[in-house]
Amino acid sequence: MLNEAKNILTSFVRTIPQTVIGPERVTYIIEHFDERISVEQKLFIHKLFNYILSLMLERQASDIEVGGYGTGGYIWFRVFGKKEKVEDLPQLTLDEASVLIVSLLNRYQCKHLLKTRNLDFSYGFFYDKEEKNVRFRADSYFDLDALALNMRSIAANIYPIENLEFHPNALRMMSHNYIKFGLSLITGITGSGKSTTLDSIIGYHNTMDPAHIVIIASPIEFVHKSNVAIIRHREVGRDVLSFKDGVTQALRQDPDIIMIGEMRDPDTIMAALEVTDTGHKVFSTLHTSSAVESIDRIIAEVNPIEQDRVRNRLADVLVTVISQKLVPTVDGKRILAKEVLIATPSVKAAIKNNNTSEIYMMINQGSPQGMNTMEQDLLRLYKQRKIDRDNAVAYANNKTRMIQLLKAL
Repeated sequence: MLNEAKNILTSFVRTIPQTVIGPERVTYIIEHFDERISVEQKLFIHKLFNYILSLMLERQASDIEVGGYGTGGYIWFRVFGKKEKVEDLPQLTLDEASVLIVSLLNRYQCKHLLKTRNLDFSYGFFYDKEEKNVRFRADSYFDLDALALNMRSIAANIYPIENLEFHPNALRMMSHNYIKFGLSLITGITGSGKSTTLDSIIGYHNTMDPAHIVIIASPIEFVHKSNVAIIRHREVGRDVLSFKDGVTQALRQDPDIIMIGEMRDPDTIMAALEVTDTGHKVFSTLHTSSAVESIDRIIAEVNPIEQDRVRNRLADVLVTVISQKLVPTVDGKRILAKEVLIATPSVKAAIKNNNTSEIYMMINQGSPQGMNTMEQDLLRLYKQRKIDRDNAVAYANNKTRMIQLLKAL
């Protein structure tokens, strides 16, 4: 199967005229794929790709890299945080990898990819070994005129929220049953587990809250099955044109909880604040590494003329900020470390008065309310012997403070 699929890719690539160069080779592949590749051949290509993804799951890899100049012709996995070549899989030329990637896309997606040079999408198949459907979040882009692809495995099961070790008060503040409206943020760099935490929160509500939950994401990752709650999934680019449109339209869909995959632009930020103002519970993410940075980022993203108004609105609606990182453990795996901010009256006043620099100390002293800094949580993991001293310092936001805490032991 591997050899036959590889031969199909190689045969197609040989039909590309030598006069077609640079990014036009990808355009040529997209324009001629359907006419040159039969349905049976497409099935062989998909079997090859599904085999590669099955191998990825067996080796507990979180990500896969295919195509583009940077791969050197190899397929790469990220296993427990480390990228590595997979030398027992077939090597692919730049064009062969581009054909493989194009085989996963429909016409609309191909058109979008050529226009914007980037495409977020989701992919899934039935994994025979475990007899279940598995899903992946994918991003295709150009790397020196050739197509490249990153795929991230989406957990097949929701991570129980109890395992995330939130303080009971922090969990209560995020619960729609306890507070019917407000904004809760899950923040962190790419690959820090934000989506996993969000899915755990949605799953938690799905067990005990008879609510209507609307998920707006790019792409949709974990697909929740409605249980106590009814859950709608709207993928940007497929079910709705933009995050802003999804948020605005959700107001007419009788939601109780809206999950916005990412507040990535001023329009989405403003729409999120407005829909929260109307009495809805909103969860979203930001690519920031601390609670204070998250607040500052939201305010900085909007027009300076609007910043005072946004600062006051954010102070009124903010409920919690969870900033998280995945830290290497002593046994070579990864564990969640998190900073937790709860928007107490003092925190809200600091935001309104543009004194966000004071918030770190409020978090530091807020353990009775369920708050903790990243440094305090890293210290907890170190004392439990789950991480070593070097990683405790390396993953701290405030390394000086982290070193002080370690010395005090």
